[in-house]
Amino acid sequence: MADYDALKLENQLCFPLYAASREVIKRYYPFLDAIDLTYTQYIAMMVLWEEKEISVKELGHKLFLDSGTLTPLLKCLEAKGLITRSRSLDDERVVIARVTEEGEALKERASVVPKQMAGCIRLEPEEAKQLYGLLYKLLRSED
Repeated sequence: MADYDALKLENQLCFPLYAASREVIKRYYPFLDAIDLTYTQYIAMMVLWEEKEISVKELGHKLFLDSGTLTPLLKCLEAKGLITRSRSLDDERVVIARVTEEGEALKERASVVPKQMAGCIRLEPEEAKQLYGLLYKLLRSED
């Protein structure tokens, strides 16, 4: 008879990663609802607040999102007046996303979200740092 231990949910690394990710994102909802952003819109805006402008391709790379997910997300942010999208003057095939003044103003309201979330995550600072490092190690293994 085959050894089916490998099929037990408790032996799957993917499951606690999946469940923890869902739980953490769920805890963002009340804070992000207050600034009218979804979680994915929020992480896109975080990159735009830092970069000010970025190619859509590079934004997708930073967020681990494909164009099928990113395009509607950016359309929504553009409809809210938070970003603009335009073709690069150097290469028409490249679309550049830029944060608007309204988008930049939202940064002030969003600045409280990380602190609010810190109160929802029951990890010591050192544990959070270790987890962060391990998760990025896992993400980099895809390259």
